[in-house]
Amino acid sequence: MALRLADGTAWSDVLARAVAATGEAFGAEVDGVTTLHNLVEGEWRATGQPAPVRTPVDNTVVINLRRLDADTARAAVLHAAAEHRTWARTPLADRKARVADALDSLTAHRDLLAMLLVWEIGKPWRLACADVDRALDGVRWYADEIDRMLAGGREPLPGPVSNIASWNYPMSVLVHAELVQLLAGNAVIAKTPSQGGAVCLTVAHALMRRAGLPATLVSGGGEELSEVLVRAPEIGAVAFVGGRSNGGKVAAALLDTDKRHFIEQEGLNAWGIWNFSQWDLLAAHLKKGFEYGKQRCTAYPRFVVQRDLVDEFLDMYLPVVRSVRFGHPLAVGDDWAAGDPLPELDFGPLISAAKAEELHRKVDEAVRGGAVPLHRGKLTGAPFLPGQDTSAYVAPSVLLAPPGRSRLMHAEPFGPVDTIVVVDTTDELLAAMNASNGALVASLACDDTDEASKLAVDLQAFKVGINKPRSRGDRDEPFGGRGASWKGAFVGGDLLVQAVTVGGDSRLYGNFPDYNSYPAT
Repeated sequence: MALRLADGTAWSDVLARAVAATGEAFGAEVDGVTTLHNLVEGEWRATGQPAPVRTPVDNTVVINLRRLDADTARAAVLHAAAEHRTWARTPLADRKARVADALDSLTAHRDLLAMLLVWEIGKPWRLACADVDRALDGVRWYADEIDRMLAGGREPLPGPVSNIASWNYPMSVLVHAELVQLLAGNAVIAKTPSQGGAVCLTVAHALMRRAGLPATLVSGGGEELSEVLVRAPEIGAVAFVGGRSNGGKVAAALLDTDKRHFIEQEGLNAWGIWNFSQWDLLAAHLKKGFEYGKQRCTAYPRFVVQRDLVDEFLDMYLPVVRSVRFGHPLAVGDDWAAGDPLPELDFGPLISAAKAEELHRKVDEAVRGGAVPLHRGKLTGAPFLPGQDTSAYVAPSVLLAPPGRSRLMHAEPFGPVDTIVVVDTTDELLAAMNASNGALVASLACDDTDEASKLAVDLQAFKVGINKPRSRGDRDEPFGGRGASWKGAFVGGDLLVQAVTVGGDSRLYGNFPDYNSYPAT
């Protein structure tokens, strides 16, 4: 049976809803495609060179993104710094009221924001809704707690917070962080990710600006804007979420400054299997781990398995991989009617056709080097529209024993590709789990929880789960990383507010040039 788009979910319909909701943020068409404005100097302006942005869902052009030059970004930073000085003096009660107004507006447009995420970054509907809901619910929690968090004389930073985040969690990471930074008394600047999420972020920032919040949203290349958004003396702090390559550049640019920063980078998060037998429990966790095609910094793409358990592990694991559902997130049958649920998928496309091709090359490279392909899924049979471009879609793959020289051995693949390493001793287990010089999370599957706890002490991960995964966390959970996966102050709960304020007696938790300090996790 041929599939079709669910009624009312075509990009033209979704974009029309976005324009109707926040028309001030959208400009004229260029080559038949609507162009986004940038939010600079307190206004939505048609400044910058338009560049087309494609959706990974079907590789069509969906929007033009105006890329600013460094001079325009510099003017935006100067204006944000002036707004910051005013906002920092605004009473907390007034700040809370404006953030509450923004939350009400964002909540009213929750379904629109989620549908934009479906089209722009390929999240299935359920996961797109979860991203929006996590942002809004999390900020509401902070709004209830902010008085306590600022007690003891904590004050805003000397300048606005510059936020540079990856494309995979526009709402629950980027917008969430900005709204908390605003509650704490800081103006905010955000850089639109180049790969996806621009329209969702534009709508969100338009609603934030209408609520009277001092927010700036700029678009452009990292090379052109990094010097301004990272090193400008007016910037009070730099928040970065992304890969180690770009994160390393940001960290290097801050070396000769004392600027507050929190730089979250991916690590090769590993799950160790040692003296374990609860396979049904593990299967449920691993199926959930494929959500969004493992395109997140806390995904588990590496399994380190005791040799005596490899057969039992594979008996459990391979059926899980084969049960993973992926495809076009809005493709439905002819019998679908308005009000029916949208497809229940584990993931849709990767963020781009280029990323999909890169991942294919890494898998082929590892296999040529000696890795054993235990499973290589196919796109055949997945739910797609007739004639649809599927270049950004990747079926799950599983490789046993990737060679030491392959990229998959030492770096996170950021996609539905898992690698399995076999070990004979606990020393080998720890060495294999620590292969990437630090991670955000790790987990151990072990029947003896005391033994697992002893092993966990030597893992280079910020959070370690025993017989369960660990995630970034919400609300009062701290979050950070060990080794190269994190630089600067840790965030989450009270730590996020401490990271964007000054004052108080205690020094910050985090990884700094002169010390490392870790909270209980």
